[in-house]
Amino acid sequence: MKDTGTTWFLYLLRTGSGWLYTGITTDVARRLTQHQSGKGARALRGKGPLTLAYHCVAGDRSTALKWEYRVKQLSKMQKERLVQHQPSTLADFPPLFRGD
Repeated sequence: MKDTGTTWFLYLLRTGSGWLYTGITTDVARRLTQHQSGKGARALRGKGPLTLAYHCVAGDRSTALKWEYRVKQLSKMQKERLVQHQPSTLADFPPLFRGD
């Protein structure tokens, strides 16, 4: 069954130690609450407090997965730049297109 009507978001969370976690979801607020309560990704358990550092619309699930992969490949410095600049869309963030 193909999901064509749901909007997906890419998000970055900052942990208490400053680490940036990248994920995708259809509901950013719900997912943040899940992570904060320990019901999200294992990688974040015990790493609080967690704060939403960045999020943007990523389109459909397939596109969101591609963007998530690309953001996870960025260096820490590039991720920090993404958070600092807060582009409204990832297409406005040139480091994601290097190597294409």
